[in-house]
Amino acid sequence: MNYPSIDKLLTKVPSKYMLVHIVSRRSKQINKTGHLQKKTSEYKNEKGMGRALEEVAEDLIHVV
Repeated sequence: MNYPSIDKLLTKVPSKYMLVHIVSRRSKQINKTGHLQKKTSEYKNEKGMGRALEEVAEDLIHVV
């Protein structure tokens, strides 16, 4: 089972397509700069894509 769940993420973002766009851009940013919103030890995922999903789920990335 993946964390966070798609159901939780879709309550934060209006569509799956917007979610993919936001997470892919944030993942690339994490991989390029290494800047994270939380401490490394607080993430459940090790890769940029998972960390970006966690940030969306925890409202660290604001979607309009």
